[in-house]
Amino acid sequence: MSTLKKVLAQKIAEHRPRTTRLVKEFGDVVLGEATIGQAIGGARGIKSLVTDISYLDPMEGIRFRGMTIPETFAALPKVPGKSEPYVEGFWYLLMTGDVPTMEQTLEVVEDWKSRSQIPAYVIDVLRALPRDSHPMAMFSSAILAMQRDSVFSSNYAAGKFNKMTCWEDMYEDATNLMAKLAPIGAYIYRMKYKADIHIDADPTLDMGGNFAHMMGQDAPYDDVARMYFILHSDHESGNVSAHATHLVASALSDAYYAYSAGINGLAGPLHGLANEEVLRWTQNFMQQLGGELPTKEQLKEALWATLKSGQVIPGYGHAVLRKTDPRYTSQREFCLRTEGLKDYPLFKLVSMIFETAPDILLEHGKAKNPWPNVDAQSGVIQWYYGVTQYEFYTVLFGIGRAIGCLPNITWDRALGYAIERPKSVTTAMLEAAAGIK
Repeated sequence: MSTLKKVLAQKIAEHRPRTTRLVKEFGDVVLGEATIGQAIGGARGIKSLVTDISYLDPMEGIRFRGMTIPETFAALPKVPGKSEPYVEGFWYLLMTGDVPTMEQTLEVVEDWKSRSQIPAYVIDVLRALPRDSHPMAMFSSAILAMQRDSVFSSNYAAGKFNKMTCWEDMYEDATNLMAKLAPIGAYIYRMKYKADIHIDADPTLDMGGNFAHMMGQDAPYDDVARMYFILHSDHESGNVSAHATHLVASALSDAYYAYSAGINGLAGPLHGLANEEVLRWTQNFMQQLGGELPTKEQLKEALWATLKSGQVIPGYGHAVLRKTDPRYTSQREFCLRTEGLKDYPLFKLVSMIFETAPDILLEHGKAKNPWPNVDAQSGVIQWYYGVTQYEFYTVLFGIGRAIGCLPNITWDRALGYAIERPKSVTTAMLEAAAGIK
């Protein structure tokens, strides 16, 4: 058994009594009451999900296992000679809550390598799809196809279900899936956009380095990949991709069924598609300004014209955050310290918008949060490094989001969380509650 799995088993054994006690002794404690607006408005803000892996604070931003983004990046072991941490070490952190040593991190690196080979039948599935299929449809299909190899489903069908140990099967499925996602993403990219010419994995590289290699990207794109995957990994359990993954897994579905559902949610325009839409808007905005960087006054006039026409400034605002998204800040800092990127005209425009838009949005008065979110920056970096296929950006997001979703459903299974089944009401009931005759 790997060090990670041993530590995880110990953590689960220590945590289970806490959950059992809360349900048994304090199950009737009221956390809050839902409003009609919340019932109709997508259950926003209703406290009804549990995760210890990340928490989204309105003013601090995301915390991974209690650590802010800067603390996380500072604490994790870094790839020698690189500026960003191992993704594999971050996986260890999210699984256990412990910052891994370099030795523990490298053990995960080797474990993922041993599991990373894409099955031949998955390649067959991908190649059987129409070549103009959306890459997210391809990605989801590949994930779902691998369900045939689910350890959990195989053992469950054989009558080997034990509610105290079934988390181990989920862990194996989650790890097998996670190890294959980046190679599958790179295969889809090369098949669709690079003349179907593929690059074999390099067994000497970590996950981020190997993804860049299989994509055909030179350094420092390997660090871009590491940073991007970590920043997009987890964002509490209430966002669509994380919630869909949790919901499907709550029915004792395996990791492949569950994360395929999460990917399908991520593909929606209101969720993972936002990074693509923000980049399109920014490029079109620059073209409207004559293709050159505007003066500050020209930018103000253009932003006001956008708002007065009834449009929004994409990439600004967030459902929970009430300050600049720390994920935006991390990407901005990467750009500022990277030669070429810091002088890239599109990045300079993004920076000017960051310096100008919040004050305009505050004066406009309609935005609850006038600050940029992660999507305001991420597409620009991909475009600079030559990944110019907008529709592929959500696949990158999906690889990263798995790093959070899969540990979450491993812990859900370990703690025996029940099948999710909220209660619905009719519109007439809502009208009666509101006193409407």
